Amino acid sequence: MSSETPTGNNPKYPLLERIDSPADLRKLPVEALPQVCDEIRRMLIECCAVNPGHFGSSMGAVELTVALHYVFDTPYDRLVWDVGHQAYGHKILTGRRDRFATNRTMGGLSGFPNPAESEYDTFTAGHASNSISAALGMAVASRLKGENPLRNVVAVIGDASVSGGLAFEGLNNATSTPNNLLIILNDNDMSIDRNVGSLNSYLAHLTTTRGYNRWRDRIYRLMKRMHLVSERRRGAILRFNNSLKSLLVREQNIFEGLNIRYFGPFDGHDVFKIVRVLRDIRDMKGPRLLHLRTVKGRGFEPAEKAPWDWHAPGKFDPRTGVRAADIPKTGPVPLKWQDVFGRTLLQLAQQDDKVVGITAAMATGTSMNVLQETFPQRVFDVGISEGHAVTFAGGLAKDGLHPFVAIYSSFLQRAYDHIIHDVAIQGLPVTFCIDRAGLVGEDGMTHHGALDVAYLLTVPGLTVAAPSSAAMLHALMYASARARSPWAIRYPRGTSDATDIPGTPADIPYGRGRRVAEGRHAVILSLGPVLAEVMKARETLAARGIEAAVYDMIFVKPLDEGILDEVRAAGLPVFTVEDGTICGGMGSAVADRLSGSGIPVTRLGIPDSFVTQGTPAQLRRLCGYDAEGIVGTVYKALKS
Repeated sequence: MSSETPTGNNPKYPLLERIDSPADLRKLPVEALPQVCDEIRRMLIECCAVNPGHFGSSMGAVELTVALHYVFDTPYDRLVWDVGHQAYGHKILTGRRDRFATNRTMGGLSGFPNPAESEYDTFTAGHASNSISAALGMAVASRLKGENPLRNVVAVIGDASVSGGLAFEGLNNATSTPNNLLIILNDNDMSIDRNVGSLNSYLAHLTTTRGYNRWRDRIYRLMKRMHLVSERRRGAILRFNNSLKSLLVREQNIFEGLNIRYFGPFDGHDVFKIVRVLRDIRDMKGPRLLHLRTVKGRGFEPAEKAPWDWHAPGKFDPRTGVRAADIPKTGPVPLKWQDVFGRTLLQLAQQDDKVVGITAAMATGTSMNVLQETFPQRVFDVGISEGHAVTFAGGLAKDGLHPFVAIYSSFLQRAYDHIIHDVAIQGLPVTFCIDRAGLVGEDGMTHHGALDVAYLLTVPGLTVAAPSSAAMLHALMYASARARSPWAIRYPRGTSDATDIPGTPADIPYGRGRRVAEGRHAVILSLGPVLAEVMKARETLAARGIEAAVYDMIFVKPLDEGILDEVRAAGLPVFTVEDGTICGGMGSAVADRLSGSGIPVTRLGIPDSFVTQGTPAQLRRLCGYDAEGIVGTVYKALKS
């Protein structure tokens, strides 16, 4: 969307249209900043209403974003965004205003900070909790390189990302090496609240003033010259200072316990206060943390009232706030894959009180909330802690329960070690329900579930399966619940082929696939819901005189040896199709088993590269395994 309007005398965004970089923002008087914030919010509402994205978090971070670029000399100074849900205003201020309407579309802007897109995007974001560690590395690098002036490095962490284990590892390490890291905690709905009384407010103000910090540093330098203190003892003095402050305020917080200077909490929507505080603490030495309280969805009443619904609301009416998702649908509506999971899990739990559910801050996103609403005591939301989720599940399973762990494919990568050491080695009955497997669409390269089959195939004793239909997902979950070993079941984002789940599960023989169609010219081995594209391709190939046999493999580990025997006996060219990487995926496993047979194996799937954002249909075409791509590959191979 261009910010231009038909009449140049009445621009839609009078200040934003003059800001092509943060340098332009810094030319404005501080009194103009509230209007800049208002214009950013209006642009976010207008664009996100028709081109959906992470709306609520970015609306809540507008004043913080404006203040950061106003006070710091970006891009020389580094801003490191955690996750990136909050960074839409940042994109608008950093030369991407007129392209913002292309956000999360193929060929357009990435939905998350991406260094390949802009020098202002200092580090790739898309997964939670990495900002503190990355920013600490940048701060230390600036010091070691002797940069003059020393770069200011700011980590902005929010949307509960500070609860992730990596964030705590970064915090723990922040005081072990000299650095000037500033951590900003954008607290928009977290359990780090402090009681705010008059004394606390006074001390919070006092400890951020230049006068106080000038006095504090002078006293420290004087005591150091007198050999009363040393750098080695500085941590002890900081701990004493924090203890004294805790005694006066009768409160403590974890950051001061880690020897990180703490400031706040402050109103994260008072842009003047944020600018003042940032200027006061900008040049301080050592790691420090600024705590800001913000409201998710700020400036759009429907989003403020229901922040979780408006995290990524889809399309909506910018005047009424009615989301497209809230408009009643007529006729039968296909279930989402995640809803098939949620309903099946509830069904299982009603039949077996040993069934429990675990989610990592994604109860609604995975439909774990279906079980949670009926059996709240049997659902555990561990927050953004996937590794803990898996090990916790292992502990539950060790003592007789059967946990179903629902985690997005790309997020489960963080728990790989835990899957191996805390579940698989002991052969514990944990079912991993891997949501968002394959190409997820507009969230792009950080969120595509491309690697799960490849990284799970190497784990001994782990069953790996992928249903091609809702009924099959239902049946696989039942089969895993009967098993006494770990299972992984992957399924995609989006709608399934069913409007309801079966009352009783179909019987799926363990480790067995199925023949879907006969053929005498080629064999196509398919995994998961991509079978629908394979069948379209088969129809087109048949019209061209090529008959392809089609098998739905269902299980990747173990592979169906009976099907492979049939393939060897037929001696026909084999094509594997999967919604996952071709490096180490199902196709690689098939090629390995057929090696030495002389049968050529062509693998179709996600290539050995990070795939951009776009709709799933666009991305399947880009990767060459939509129906058209399958037809082209098979036809070319057989006619060459």
